[in-house]
Amino acid sequence: MTLWGGRFSGKLEENAWNLNTSLPVDKRMAIQDVDGSLAWAAALVQSGILTGEEYEQICNGLTVIKQEFSEQNFLFMDGDEDIHSAVERRLTELVGDAARKLHTGRSRNDQVSTDFRLWMMAARPRLISQIKLVQLSLLEKAENAGETYMPGYTHLQRAQPVLLAHWWMSHFWPLARDVERLDSLEKRISILPLGCGALAGTSLDVDREALAEKLGFEKAAPNSMDSVSDRDFAAEFLFCASMIGIHLSKLAEQMVLFNSSEFGFFELSDEYSTGSSLMPQKKNPDTFELTRGKSGVLIGLLTGLLTTLKGLPSTYDKDLQEDKAPVFAAYDTLMLLLPVLAGGIRTVSAKTKRMEGAVDSFMMATDLADYLVDRGIPFRETHSIVGKAVRMAIELGSGLDGLTLDQYKSIHPAFEPDLYQALNPLESIRKRKALGGTAPEAVQYQIQQARSSLKGE
Repeated sequence: MTLWGGRFSGKLEENAWNLNTSLPVDKRMAIQDVDGSLAWAAALVQSGILTGEEYEQICNGLTVIKQEFSEQNFLFMDGDEDIHSAVERRLTELVGDAARKLHTGRSRNDQVSTDFRLWMMAARPRLISQIKLVQLSLLEKAENAGETYMPGYTHLQRAQPVLLAHWWMSHFWPLARDVERLDSLEKRISILPLGCGALAGTSLDVDREALAEKLGFEKAAPNSMDSVSDRDFAAEFLFCASMIGIHLSKLAEQMVLFNSSEFGFFELSDEYSTGSSLMPQKKNPDTFELTRGKSGVLIGLLTGLLTTLKGLPSTYDKDLQEDKAPVFAAYDTLMLLLPVLAGGIRTVSAKTKRMEGAVDSFMMATDLADYLVDRGIPFRETHSIVGKAVRMAIELGSGLDGLTLDQYKSIHPAFEPDLYQALNPLESIRKRKALGGTAPEAVQYQIQQARSSLKGE
């Protein structure tokens, strides 16, 4: 049943109908469509369009429909163009002519945007809860890592030693920012379009602020033309999803590298690994490779919607029918990905000896420069001095800890026997006690902060 056929003498051509229909996508918002219709029916009573009896009939019918959707036994018909026409068609079957009054003063333009926002208001907390599962897995790994240390990398070159716990936590905080972004998005989702009509507003005496409150929105949209075309919230949701994907991809990339034989820092559990159809010895980190791959999909969904939006004039255009599919796809991708990733992290084993064995004395070169700074030499000069020591060690085929005291003194007389203490990895780590550093006490404080953030404190 189309909601617009009176002006037309013939049916839409079959392929044109298939292109035009949005039911396969927007039926996902069925519950939200019924909730919006219940609220609109109440507004129509207040404006005198519906009698009390008609309102009761409509509410009873919509309640039946909502139950049918909840129990997944609603029967869609071939003529249902979208979720709105499906609900109205079924309501007419249940209550008769009273159903035909429900769309008074309302357009599918404000209706679909209301449904979409209601759906996102319900979906956003569920997504946040799954992100926090991954954060919790990272946090637990950090708490159990003790003082195990590993190389920290810049440019994928060994740089300075860090605690393994600090490395785990470096992936916790980007996800915390993702949660913050989703939290702040709520106020931009929670703006009610219902009552804006097709573009010019409604002629009915409707209290839109009361309608907003009834549906759980923070406020009613202030401009009807902007409201029916506003999809900023959808684009922003996809940006949030893309950033989540990027952060997960960054973690996944390192897990793939560190799980390789060349690094050998981690061992993935069989539950989150796969094998090769040809090579019996293979154990592949597919969980993390797929995580890395999905990030590209999420970015593509964002790019697609932004491209759709960029050339539209104001108010509603049918291009906006393409707004929901990428959002639903991004949501489904993350809701599948996040719990799998949480489990993969939780079950990974760290190979402590391999990690700590990868830390060499060259990684304490900065500590050796700081050793000379403590003896009154300017850092820019100590950087050059230690650089000469590094060159000498490389030429001799040793580490910084392989040079003798006499060799150090030949570079600069300020070196004393205690210089070798500066080349101890744990000593290097323990010096970095400032907030955000890798020292054990700094990491413990960081973990406490993280625990509080997960509890919402």
